[in-house]
Amino acid sequence: MKINPSFFHLKTILIGILFFQIHFGFSQEEKNSALYKTIMSKDSLLFNVGFNTCDITQFENLYTEDFEFYHDKDSISDKAQFLRNLKKGLCGSPDTYKSRRYLVPNSTEVYPLYKKGVLYGAIQMGIHQFYEKSVGKNESLADAKEHFGSTAKFTHVWLLQNGVWKLRRSFSYDHQTTSTAGTKSGIFDNDKEIEKWLKQNNVPTLGIGVINNGKLQEIKVFGELKKGVSAPYNTIWNVASLTKPVTAIVALKLVSQGKWNLDEPLYNYWIDPDVANDPNHKLLTTRIVLSHQTGFPNWRYMNESKKLDFKFKPGTQYSYSGEGMEYLRKALEKKFHKTLDQLADELIFKPLKMNDTKFIWNDITDVSRYAINYDNKGNAYEPVKNKVANAADDLLTTIQDYGTFLCSVMNGDGLSKKVFEEMSSHQVAQKKKDKYFGLGFEIYDLRNDNYALSHSGADQGVQTLFFLLPKTKQGLIIFTNVDDGYKVYEKLLLNYLGENGQKLIDIETK
Repeated sequence: MKINPSFFHLKTILIGILFFQIHFGFSQEEKNSALYKTIMSKDSLLFNVGFNTCDITQFENLYTEDFEFYHDKDSISDKAQFLRNLKKGLCGSPDTYKSRRYLVPNSTEVYPLYKKGVLYGAIQMGIHQFYEKSVGKNESLADAKEHFGSTAKFTHVWLLQNGVWKLRRSFSYDHQTTSTAGTKSGIFDNDKEIEKWLKQNNVPTLGIGVINNGKLQEIKVFGELKKGVSAPYNTIWNVASLTKPVTAIVALKLVSQGKWNLDEPLYNYWIDPDVANDPNHKLLTTRIVLSHQTGFPNWRYMNESKKLDFKFKPGTQYSYSGEGMEYLRKALEKKFHKTLDQLADELIFKPLKMNDTKFIWNDITDVSRYAINYDNKGNAYEPVKNKVANAADDLLTTIQDYGTFLCSVMNGDGLSKKVFEEMSSHQVAQKKKDKYFGLGFEIYDLRNDNYALSHSGADQGVQTLFFLLPKTKQGLIIFTNVDDGYKVYEKLLLNYLGENGQKLIDIETK
């Protein structure tokens, strides 16, 4: 076997750094420390300004004269060679090609270097991703689509020279060409650490499904169903409002088959007695229901009268409503003379072999696998045991079943091209910028022709969420069984979806 001497040199140095860190036990800097902020500001100058805009002066100023760059795919470069390569390569055709570096959130670690108690340097470790743009025929760089290039780990050795921070050594390694590779934070590499993290957050049970290349690639379930009983991979969950996308796909598959019409008035099949005398009921259609523009409250019991009514004219604005989904269920059942669970069995559950997914709780429900629901003080709730399908709530399923369903949705199985486009188009805007509702799914506009389909669920002892990225064929499913299970969302999104995860968080929090 031929050994690449450059790679061997890189590996030897990295092992040396790791040994030094372990042997002398120096600790990571807190993110609010002056040193951490200083190194991050230098990182920003080097990459956000220097690399991303091809401002070569940043490299000239921030590198020591004896700077060396070690790359696991491209040997060793000194300062002069690195600058030549940068000018002729990445920055050589600014009108036709652009590369952008993105620092993975929460991946950076900074360690101080001391000599006889005096700070002389710092080691910076992290993970970054690179995105590329190149022009096509009759296309400008501004109009070109940005594509993911690679992910890599990096280690930088910074030295404090005459009061000025300079980069002495740069190591770039573990390059991979999938956007989720190499981006996982430490705890997600170790199941015991995840279990510890869940206990710290008082989350009894966590289920994760990871979709890559349009397929359910990974299923992970952590925690306990009850004290001393580990949760199995096929744990059964109540997923609350994640029921709604299933009902939506039942309707959209019927539309694709030509058996149902998105814009046909629902009063042809069902009129709720509470609104029979209100002419607004004639405006209700499947499109209006699936985009949450019915004008109904979420649930009629929230009204003082406990009766259903319209809060605004259907089709004029967005307002989330479970009642709308139930209205659609009753119309479908009248039209097809079948219950919703029968329709779902025929169109979704049986074809996809979703054997653990049900709208109702019955004698064959495997109670021994059910994730009991808890409040944030550890008190258990009684499980909801529906005997009639609810189109909006309380679906029972597993990570594997629901992940299989979402892959089918993302790949457009059983949906016509037109219906898929309608489903994923902006039917109505929500209050938050870049957030919309399509047909049965929330839509997050991630820019650069990228978007996410999503839905969440929240009930007593239930917090569930998923995101699908049809353009990149990625997805993430998160099930928890506690009132405040949403506490784990952010770290999971960043870990599994990287930059797109950060964009989703930004839309939700800004």
